[in-house]
Amino acid sequence: MRFAKSIAVALVLILVAGTLFAAGAKEPQATKTQNRDTIVVAMGADARSLDPHETNDQPSARIMKQIYSTLMHQTEDLQIEKGLVTDYRVVSDTVYEFTLPSGVKFHNGETLTSRDVKFTFDRMREKNAPAGFLMAALDRVEVIDDLNFRMVLEFPFGPFLTHLAHTAMSIVNEKAVTAGGDDYGRAPVGTGPFKFVEWRAGDSITLERFDDYYRGPAQSRMIRFRFIPEDANRAIAIETGEADIVFDVGPNDFANLEALPSVITSQITGLTTFYMGFNAAKEPFDDVRVRRAINLALDVDGATEAAFLGFATPADGPLPPTVLYANPDLEGYGYDPAEARRLLAEAGYADGFTTSIWTNNNPVRVMYSEIFQEQLRQVGIEVSIEIMEFAPYLDRTALGEHDMFMLGWVTVTGDADYGLYSLFHSTQFGDAGNRTFWGNDEVDRLLDLGKADPDPAQRELAYMRAQEIITEEAPWVFLANRDELNATRNYVEGFIPHAAGHHNLYRVYNR
Repeated sequence: MRFAKSIAVALVLILVAGTLFAAGAKEPQATKTQNRDTIVVAMGADARSLDPHETNDQPSARIMKQIYSTLMHQTEDLQIEKGLVTDYRVVSDTVYEFTLPSGVKFHNGETLTSRDVKFTFDRMREKNAPAGFLMAALDRVEVIDDLNFRMVLEFPFGPFLTHLAHTAMSIVNEKAVTAGGDDYGRAPVGTGPFKFVEWRAGDSITLERFDDYYRGPAQSRMIRFRFIPEDANRAIAIETGEADIVFDVGPNDFANLEALPSVITSQITGLTTFYMGFNAAKEPFDDVRVRRAINLALDVDGATEAAFLGFATPADGPLPPTVLYANPDLEGYGYDPAEARRLLAEAGYADGFTTSIWTNNNPVRVMYSEIFQEQLRQVGIEVSIEIMEFAPYLDRTALGEHDMFMLGWVTVTGDADYGLYSLFHSTQFGDAGNRTFWGNDEVDRLLDLGKADPDPAQRELAYMRAQEIITEEAPWVFLANRDELNATRNYVEGFIPHAAGHHNLYRVYNR
């Protein structure tokens, strides 16, 4: 049972309400003439890299989605269909054969062959790519001829085809990668509908239509991604016409944008879990009693309402309910400061301790941090908040420099393996996803079983139990499952939001 919201949360709600746009406010006059050639997309953070083997973060993936192609493709309703390949055959439960179309061009003029596919997956393994866990089952790629290849698995793996649709599985060109060297991630080459033009760090990335795209030219000539960290400023950008599309509309701004005739908003159920993680490799977070105490000290329901204004639901475990094999029976921790103080005393921290919460400059995460700072003070824990830019934030949390940290994870594939393995398996510490540096032998065994067992019933049992242990051991404070909130100007055509946030802009244009 969850308890009543704290006074601190009530005060935050009042402050939030005071900052909302006045009801019935006049629509600002557009300051930009509609550009039929260029789509301007505003999003909250810059990319880290445009090399699919260097990162697995959301801002980078959103741009790589436009530049590269994958062997399989995930539709907006999360169905898997053929991507780059024209055909595939399941030879056995560990052998798949694929056929590529002839004449597919990379942006550098090279022709796609099976050797590029082999190079891609060999390189992913050699570089120990952050998303390499997606292909943990893959033993090797065998080239049959220029257009045919075979993928051989070490063990049967149910989500194999699904994982081939992930942006981190994008096919790269050996010649381009070799020529780019260490700077390849800032001058990428793919077979996708748009080719890279320019990266102005911290400001924008510009892409241009690739006229030789194998599915036909894109609807728009240019796409410019602008990086605007502040929710309110992104909202202003679309209100005034400075942006044509906004990804991740802030909860404070959604209702106001929804009321404007010039703007079309969309709200869909997402695949994202927000969380606050502990660094379990550090004292006192190596003690499960401390981690449980902090869970109990926080009014997650109230904080989620304050941060998301109804556009998210409090999370009781690590997976959103939309994910295959999410455990519906988890009850979370609830809000019980008295029990939190008792556990802290039992762990030897009756007088509390001093620590920190790290976050990037995402306003929702900052608000959670500020609410939790006050609530933890009430049980004797003094917390400082450190806010930093997204790329160094990911780098430093991957190195384990933090105490507590705010982050989110999108279970892009819709399968529990993606939502659990990289975040909680002990082989995935650091940039691979497990920034808590927490591991559990039984969870490792269950996640390995869920990955390798072809029987859906056995996979379900393994993942259900793994989620129970993860919740009991509390490497996270489980915060919220967020809706996807996006907006476009009313002249934008063809935009269909994707639950994973990897929106395909191939069909989008300004009419």
